[in-house]
Amino acid sequence: MTARIEQHPDRPAANLGVRIAVVSASVRKDRMGPVIADWVIAAMDESVEVDLIDLAETTLPDDSLLYPGGGGTTSDVAHRIAAADAFVIVTPEYNHSYPASLKRLIDWHYGEWSRKPATIVAYGVHGGYAAIEHLRGVLAELHVVTTRRVMGLPAPWACLDEHQRYAPDDGIRGGLAGSLAELRWWAEVLADARHNRPFPA
Repeated sequence: MTARIEQHPDRPAANLGVRIAVVSASVRKDRMGPVIADWVIAAMDESVEVDLIDLAETTLPDDSLLYPGGGGTTSDVAHRIAAADAFVIVTPEYNHSYPASLKRLIDWHYGEWSRKPATIVAYGVHGGYAAIEHLRGVLAELHVVTTRRVMGLPAPWACLDEHQRYAPDDGIRGGLAGSLAELRWWAEVLADARHNRPFPA
């Protein structure tokens, strides 16, 4: 499968800099995930190459084929996760955690995530902070560095403009800019380290 590079209409073609995979985790019919993912992508620096992985359009193998510690069957998006230098995970909060669709994506991959940074953009009635904290522990197990700056968006469906795009206030937009700047720093630092100072197996 060819990686689908999401090029936002307001952004010119990327100049092959840092590659960031944006994971849109919700698979529900009436979901905010794509709206929030578009908002994140539009805020990224023009030099960033973006790969949007929408889990509603991603089919993972049956879990009966999943081998502990990796190996066995691979997924259609494994090479896209492996190719990324960093991740933005856009997730709703369901029942004080994140959805099963995201857990399956995480569990189907291991080395593809390793020694890379991620930031989390969560949303929900109260901002999705329980989902953020649950994800931090899981990502740490996969050797993923989670940025200190993450985003919790309370009731984003109440902040849509006339075109149904997410239009938050300046404080939230500034928070996203800070999260993405930190992510970019970690992406460059860890890419250099993976190449020049690989961690012992």
